[in-house]
Amino acid sequence: MSLKFIGIDPNTGDHESPTVWVDQERQELVLQGWKAGPELEAEAAAFEVPGHAIGIPENEAVIRVPARMVPMIREACDALDTDRVR
Repeated sequence: MSLKFIGIDPNTGDHESPTVWVDQERQELVLQGWKAGPELEAEAAAFEVPGHAIGIPENEAVIRVPARMVPMIREACDALDTDRVR
């Protein structure tokens, strides 16, 4: 795996560290965030979208990242677009 570090939550303390990376080999965003908690996870699991199974597959997770990290997520998306063009 070839992870490229993009950024970490600027308000990170000693015990929390929402982080954004790009996996350049797989062309994927890799996000570390806070666990969603049972209420939000249940709400997400019950959400109905056409063509999408209800529930959360065992190999997936619902996470939270602060809105202040949107610029980092955009940067990660741009990095993937740039890699794809090459």
